[in-house]
Amino acid sequence: MPLAARTPAVAVPPWLAHALRAQRGPVPWSAVVRGGLAAGPLLLVAVLAGRPSAGVVAALGAMLAGINDRPGSRRTAVRRLGLPALAGACGLLVGSYTGEHVGPLALTGVLTGLGLIAGAVSAVGPVASGAGTQLLVGAAVGAGMPLPEPGWQRALLFLAGAGWLLALRLVLPTPGAPSGDYRFDGERAAVAGVYDAVAALLGAAGGPDATTRRAALTAALDHAQDALSGPRLRRYAVSGTERRLHAQYVAALPLAEAATALAWAEDPLPPRTVEGPRRLAAAVRGGRHPGPLPAPARSAPALRALDDALLHAADAFDRGAGTPHRGTHTRRRTAGSVLRTALGAGGREYGLRVALSFGAAAAVAQALHHTRWYGLHAHWYWLPATAVFLVKPDLGPLASRVLCRAAGTVLGAVAFAGLALLLPRPAGLVALVALCGALIPVATRHFAAQTAVVTVLVLALVMVGGEPGASWSRIGETLLACAIVLLVGHLPALGHRGGTVRERLTRAAQATDAYLAHVLGDGTADDRTGRWTLRREAYRALAEARAAIDLAAAELPALARHLEGTDGVAATLERLVDTTTACAVHLDDTGRIAPRHTERLRELLDELAERRERAGLSEVAVQLTPTSPGQG
Repeated sequence: MPLAARTPAVAVPPWLAHALRAQRGPVPWSAVVRGGLAAGPLLLVAVLAGRPSAGVVAALGAMLAGINDRPGSRRTAVRRLGLPALAGACGLLVGSYTGEHVGPLALTGVLTGLGLIAGAVSAVGPVASGAGTQLLVGAAVGAGMPLPEPGWQRALLFLAGAGWLLALRLVLPTPGAPSGDYRFDGERAAVAGVYDAVAALLGAAGGPDATTRRAALTAALDHAQDALSGPRLRRYAVSGTERRLHAQYVAALPLAEAATALAWAEDPLPPRTVEGPRRLAAAVRGGRHPGPLPAPARSAPALRALDDALLHAADAFDRGAGTPHRGTHTRRRTAGSVLRTALGAGGREYGLRVALSFGAAAAVAQALHHTRWYGLHAHWYWLPATAVFLVKPDLGPLASRVLCRAAGTVLGAVAFAGLALLLPRPAGLVALVALCGALIPVATRHFAAQTAVVTVLVLALVMVGGEPGASWSRIGETLLACAIVLLVGHLPALGHRGGTVRERLTRAAQATDAYLAHVLGDGTADDRTGRWTLRREAYRALAEARAAIDLAAAELPALARHLEGTDGVAATLERLVDTTTACAVHLDDTGRIAPRHTERLRELLDELAERRERAGLSEVAVQLTPTSPGQG
């Protein structure tokens, strides 16, 4: 018997599997170039001007902005990079003046309060989470890093560093992008990705990959929405290129709806069905007309809907720029909804854990600093700043974050210790900062790699700023921060466990209920724009809930067991939204909902009630209106 047949497979625990998993994809060369041109050149200019400490702060702002520099449109980069940078500058300002004028106890209290606010705000979304992180990191650095500049100058230098990277993001063209207005390369790629995802879903209909492809279509639509709905100075799109991309995105929505209905039917489709969306994707990328599109058979309501959507898309592509569009089928979040999210179960739980982790790390760091553990050099900020990244759930489950942070810090500290002996100063250190800045976009694929690169970069900045090497003390401080966050992360009394997952599932159920009520109510055929908006909200809310559930499932068993059964609730909600979409397509074609759809809806609602009761989620409720018109 072969050895492989006799050796039992070793089951890797989910928390360890997550720590070993890395993202894949092409190298983001644009971001690599921007990273190489950001922190290093800023530091070089400051060193040549005789102000190395100013260069350290500016390079720090550029580094943190580089961590947030992700693929997408230039407009969304303004929000993704700019808002966290503003928060980091505010944190630097508060930390600098607080550290100068108050004692250790009051300083710890202020930092703990900032942690509570930043943690609660982080529940609002990814950009808010990035802003909360930079607020706390800036506060720790401002209070602990010995710099000659006053607090207001530090804040301006930090903003200048982040603003320099943002300017590079807005000005530099994308390498290898097709000809045309390069300012909209991100939007063009995002819209083309939607048509590619539609084609992939149609090709997977009737097969085992249909569910995965539908989730990929949701992600593509979310990405396109974000790319097209960034901040703007004017209410409407003014550029002809931008108006054309908006029209092409809107034309993809009925295609996505029809493709979802066809995948729900679980019947394989002929290969020619996918050719139309593929040609449309190529036309978006190349900025040209798609030419004749192969028409699918019109033998079923969903196929007729697909054919009509293709005709509508061809017309939209032929019209060119079209008219200004007011939005991307999203509703703006009000200040009240943002506040409710921050003060909700997820915000309260995360805020308490961030406050306690950050505050405890600051208190321990202050105690070690005032007992001269660090000698004559004050660099206690590393401990609370490390705790901020460790307590941040966006970077993975708690155990995975701790393992990756510890491993990355050790690797980075050892690498820097060796490089510091070989590189000339300060020229070699400046070159090392530039190299690390270029590596950050690639290193973000794995938290340990990102930690190693950032550790080398920060240690180089510290040495350029005049502090001696602190590689080995960084390892000890990181391990201490890991112990603090592990302890706080497993405390049972800090809010209801799984608050973020429960809140997102509740939000997904509410969006599903609104979508179902709209489809089964009056006037759905006359308000397709409203229907598409509700469908997008339901799928986006479900994607956010699924991401939170997958993250929680990779926690240690002591934490993961609190959310058992939530994945089944999310799966049922996803099937319910898919069925509602199939109902809408059938209702558009026939004016009635088939008995098959009604029966499936009732089955899913019964399944949802059973699963939510088993998972203890009484707030996750969806109702089928019994007197809805058009039912068979």
